[in-house]
Amino acid sequence: MTTSTAVILGVGPLDGLGGALCERAAQGGLHVVAAGRTPDALDAVTLAIKNNGGQASTFVTDATQETDVNALIAHCESIGPLELCIYNAGNNFPGSFLQMEADYFERAWRVGCFGGFLFARAALRTMTPRATGTLLFTGASASLRGKPGFAAFTAAKAGLRTMVQSLAKEYGAQGIHVAQVMIDGGINGARLRERLGDQPVENPDAFVGLSGLADLYLFLHHQPRNAWTHELDVRTHLENF
Repeated sequence: MTTSTAVILGVGPLDGLGGALCERAAQGGLHVVAAGRTPDALDAVTLAIKNNGGQASTFVTDATQETDVNALIAHCESIGPLELCIYNAGNNFPGSFLQMEADYFERAWRVGCFGGFLFARAALRTMTPRATGTLLFTGASASLRGKPGFAAFTAAKAGLRTMVQSLAKEYGAQGIHVAQVMIDGGINGARLRERLGDQPVENPDAFVGLSGLADLYLFLHHQPRNAWTHELDVRTHLENF
């Protein structure tokens, strides 16, 4: 029996959103391909999945390189038909607008938006002939609104959001569920704790939980096609919005 595959592009630490998404997809019986730029981090995620009885493999990928992304999707299809594709690349890019270098702004766009185009195009070319599959994207509060000090990040995430809206309208009728999740707030994971250093997380409820986020993405994947969500935002009950 052929195992369907899931690919998550933008996987970092095991205790991060990409790692949590990989683990949850594997628990759903999919062979997970963890993709990103750091081999050690990818290997740690796939090892954890295998130790828990799941199926996983790694594929080192630069989301901004067309040949890398096309090779990633071809690799997934060689394992089994793609069922779930998640674009999770694009960390925050804060900075003073007047002192910002042009290549910094462009890099934010290439990772946050252009990479999403490369990923979506490769995934849709594979899934549309079968008229089934789920294509999900990670957004942020910057997808919805701008604020001082985040012009580069907002330009990338807002561009990604409107592209995904177009894809949802174009490919939904062809059987592909295209949706995006805007995460409004910090995520309680490895990067947050690295930023805090020795300072403890006094109130975990002040940050978005990994388990709840992973549940949300898989909920979207399992929605029936006569009740699809194409866009949602998520935050803690303490977030001021």
